[in-house]
Amino acid sequence: MRTAEQRGGERRPAASAFALVLGLACLAAGCSDKGGHREPTHPVDVLTQRNDIARSGLNLDETVLDTATVAGGGFGKLFERTVDDELYAQLLVVSGLEMPGKGRRNVVFAATVANSIYAYDADDPKADKPLWHVNFTPPRARPTRASDMTGACGGYYQDFTDSIGIVGTPVIDRAAATMFFVARSFEDGRHVQRLHAIDITDGSERPNSPVEIAAAVRGAGVGSVDGMVAFDPLRENQRAGLLLVDGVVYIPYGGHCDWRPYHGWVLGYDAGTLQQAVVWNATPDGVGGGVWQSGQGLSSDGKAIYVVAANGSVGVEGDPASLRNRSETVFKMRRAGDTLAPITWFTPGDWPTLVKTDQGLGSTGLLAIPGTHLGVVGSKGGMVYVVDTDAMGGVAADGEHDRAVQSFGLNAPNNLHGTPLFWDGPDGKRVFAWANEDRLRSFPFHERYDIGATVLDVDHAQASRMHAPRDDLPVRSLTPGGFLALSADGERPGSAVLWAALPRSGSANHDVRPGILRAFDAADITRELWNNRKEARRDSCGGFAKFSVPTVANGKVYLGSFSRRFCVYGLFD
Repeated sequence: MRTAEQRGGERRPAASAFALVLGLACLAAGCSDKGGHREPTHPVDVLTQRNDIARSGLNLDETVLDTATVAGGGFGKLFERTVDDELYAQLLVVSGLEMPGKGRRNVVFAATVANSIYAYDADDPKADKPLWHVNFTPPRARPTRASDMTGACGGYYQDFTDSIGIVGTPVIDRAAATMFFVARSFEDGRHVQRLHAIDITDGSERPNSPVEIAAAVRGAGVGSVDGMVAFDPLRENQRAGLLLVDGVVYIPYGGHCDWRPYHGWVLGYDAGTLQQAVVWNATPDGVGGGVWQSGQGLSSDGKAIYVVAANGSVGVEGDPASLRNRSETVFKMRRAGDTLAPITWFTPGDWPTLVKTDQGLGSTGLLAIPGTHLGVVGSKGGMVYVVDTDAMGGVAADGEHDRAVQSFGLNAPNNLHGTPLFWDGPDGKRVFAWANEDRLRSFPFHERYDIGATVLDVDHAQASRMHAPRDDLPVRSLTPGGFLALSADGERPGSAVLWAALPRSGSANHDVRPGILRAFDAADITRELWNNRKEARRDSCGGFAKFSVPTVANGKVYLGSFSRRFCVYGLFD
């Protein structure tokens, strides 16, 4: 039901995506000093998962928070806000939004698994009531629940605590003042998924919204009927963030604990009409190939789209290079009419072992290194692969390791869930990653393209002083390591802070664990600047939000939790 008045409102003109998301405007226009610290001259928006369609995780227009202000004793939790359920989706921020009857506000948006969207004032500690809140579960219905997954994990499904409503991070079209997201519900004896497009000023539905999600492709794969494979709204898990590019909203899908029949899907809808525009299935004659990426959205350079398909069928009988079934694969794709077509792709040569042991690709998205044609992707077995995104190499012959430019184990066989992060700092280019049960690591980056070349300098990597939670028992791995964001004032020395959200103890895979937010000097990750457990009674935010990335914008850090709240951190002065 609707819990706030629904009003129309004027739309604010669009701002440059690169200026808003990657923060280049501050470098061009300069920043001013006020009150003892630098004030932003250009506000930042975070409109999509990991800041931008490249999924960089970077805010390079942060002029308030730096290594000195975060470590100086005046940084901590300013306030927290209550929501109705867990927050899997990353918190999004729109700056200077004209709200009907409320004036111009910086707004933080929270999407819950109860199918609710909340809009809160992003700055004012006294504004403890939402600007608007709408629940998108239809009347006489409920959100899909973990208990509905009767065949997942042998009937003991714990990947979600209870409700499975809005899970994938929404995407906002700033020019149209519209948010897109997928809500899941059980109604009239059936499970339904719907794509919604709403006005971000008041939560009201846009014309043609919502639209029920359905799709089918020709194939003889698992679950097929009369030569067609249909989308299953119960078994298909909308975990990864949505992507908006070239007027199409792309929605990725994986499975629930490999509960068959399921397939990897990417569905695209026209952002204006909500008509279905693209349907792609990873395994039409097989099974699996889920696109879940530990919550990361599909990445894009504005033209091509990068998709990572997890475990499942590889090729067809006698031809492991067939594109008909392609699990354990990272793709560079382009739209081709009503589907996606691979431009180039990569499958590790030891894919039979990876499929058998469930240690393959799919647990991260692809990090595309800006200014190069190199990409970095991780695996559930703790492997890191560097690929040439213009010529990924396909699949090697059985028994060969891969055709990647570089591959190495990062605390293998522990999983890597958080997609790595790249930063071109004043002292050189580096890639950061934090695997299960490992230390945070920082690798010097070298632009090389020959197979076997050293792109990430493992021998000269830097490691943090603390680990992600560890277990002495080799039979289990404590999940999921750290999820990273970086803020900096361009290339100003001493301004870069690396933020990491992770469990404080135990495994968050099948349990709600206490969380911790850590801040590191990005130029020297052996130096922790702050964490929210040093003054736990003041700064703690409760249960770790699994796979969720902290959001940094306009001098504040926004952190979701599984304790039905989110927290806002900043400078006390």
